[in-house]
Amino acid sequence: MTQPDVTMVKSYLHGLQDELCATLEAEDATGRFREDAWDRPEGGGGRSRVLHDGTVFEQAGINFSHVHGDSLPAAASERRPELAGRSFQAMGVSLVIHPHNPFVPTSHANVRFFIAERPDAQPVWWFGGGFDLTPYYGFDDDCRHWHATARAACAPFGDDVYPRYKKWCDEYFHLPHRGEQRGVGGLFFDDLDDWGFERCFAFMRSVGDHFRPAYLPIVQKRRATPYGERERQFQLYRRGRYVEFNLLFDRGTKFGIQSGGRTESILMSLPPLARWQYGYQPEPGSPEDALTSRYLTPRDWLDDA
Repeated sequence: MTQPDVTMVKSYLHGLQDELCATLEAEDATGRFREDAWDRPEGGGGRSRVLHDGTVFEQAGINFSHVHGDSLPAAASERRPELAGRSFQAMGVSLVIHPHNPFVPTSHANVRFFIAERPDAQPVWWFGGGFDLTPYYGFDDDCRHWHATARAACAPFGDDVYPRYKKWCDEYFHLPHRGEQRGVGGLFFDDLDDWGFERCFAFMRSVGDHFRPAYLPIVQKRRATPYGERERQFQLYRRGRYVEFNLLFDRGTKFGIQSGGRTESILMSLPPLARWQYGYQPEPGSPEDALTSRYLTPRDWLDDA
């Protein structure tokens, strides 16, 4: 089996961050990313880039991190107890985009690589990542385009890959205390090592490279949709669900905090504004009601077409 090439993975991730930042700046026209380079005392660091209060994007963060250490954070060792006593490296690119217009969905993506080593054993490594879409006002065409692009990212790797990772995404991005999905799903995968390094790395690249064609056409289609205070307030209310998931359940948030990562970079996934309203219920039959009744229910959007 081909041994993992950490340098090659890191080079791809740096390039992906650069490409996605350039794409969003070109789409926004006025917003620019600010970069903060940071170091972690225990080993490693990263470069965080955040665009704030642009024309299209209220906030967008695209972060690269590469951290390493002598022992695993609890978020990793609890899932993989066989890795106790190994040193580790973890690297990845993660992004979260919160647009101004409530008709443009929030979106999240990440791709990551992890390797744990000790002198007397073969390294244990895996890839993970995915992308998912969180609309405030749902459109069937957007959901179908999103999932068709996700399926295209998986297609070269087998017909079973998209259905499996689509299902995993639906299961992962679920708020159990609310009994609802965070959004309309996409792809989620983790612990990917069974294809060998080269093929697993190629799949991770395919997921990273397909985010732009999945998301940008939706932004371009919806960014000029007129909206008012009602739609803005609903967007802020639904952003509260995003906060709840990221703080209570997200593995990446837990790993970042436990590994001593940069707090500002970890929490850049949170929206700049959100609100909670006790006992809110949307008007039956309204577009706000349709979000939960139609869109926040796992379904096969491609079969629906």
